[in-house]
Amino acid sequence: MNAARDPDGWSSWPAPAKLNLFLRIVGRRADGYHRLQTLFQLLDWGDTLRLRVRDDGAIVRVAGNETVREHDDLMLRAARLLQAESGCRLGCEIAIDKRIPMGGGFGGGSSDAATVLVALNYLWGTGLDEERLAALGLRLGADVPVFVRGRNAFAEGIGEVLTPIELPLRWYLLVDPGVQVPTAALFAAPELTRDDAETTIAAAISAPWGNAFEPILRGREPAIAAALDALSAFGKASVTGSGAGCFVAFDSLVQAQAARAALPSRWMAWIATGALRSPLRDRIEDLL
Repeated sequence: MNAARDPDGWSSWPAPAKLNLFLRIVGRRADGYHRLQTLFQLLDWGDTLRLRVRDDGAIVRVAGNETVREHDDLMLRAARLLQAESGCRLGCEIAIDKRIPMGGGFGGGSSDAATVLVALNYLWGTGLDEERLAALGLRLGADVPVFVRGRNAFAEGIGEVLTPIELPLRWYLLVDPGVQVPTAALFAAPELTRDDAETTIAAAISAPWGNAFEPILRGREPAIAAALDALSAFGKASVTGSGAGCFVAFDSLVQAQAARAALPSRWMAWIATGALRSPLRDRIEDLL
């Protein structure tokens, strides 16, 4: 266990971002939740969490996420949920180097929560298996289980029914248009297509369809429309998840770098590599 810790007791853990390479809504459940299909691509870029175990049972956020109320902070909620479900009497201090833009659809909050669950399960020695951790993650949000499991996946249901898949190595140019649109407002939009035809895994991988929220985001946020138009000069551009973040894929880093250099300087843009599996999963397996 000490192999994970610095001399001062802190340990660092990756919380990777994700992309939805496509997203379609194929129906609605009796409880009102939308049924969807999507393709999760994990990235080699994201947030970094630092954790330090406490003996007094307190769970304390010491740095990062200051704009998020503690009651709403998924990192704190994840730690408290694991503590309650496992009966662990230890606590922790949490700090975060936040790189993933909030509201961008890159999965930052969900990934942070998953990293807390996986890392504290190791640091506290609570011994929950992947299935238990994924089930806890689902109680925090529909996207948390994919980060807990740490594999690229085809997702169905509300996003929690996951089929692991292998995706080709690609480089992604990402743009944050600098706006946020509440997810609830998008799901409530009257123009949202809620009965799209279901697709297969093979079809989704070979020809991603797009994102059901993109027409709505284009119409409501000129900054998103402008970012998509700019990226479309280099390939098929799309939004990710239900957020404002935009991306386009490339077969080589050189191509992605050339496109990044050609973008107007006003865009907050960066390049990330598609991960073959989560760096968090690699971190845990290296320690076990």
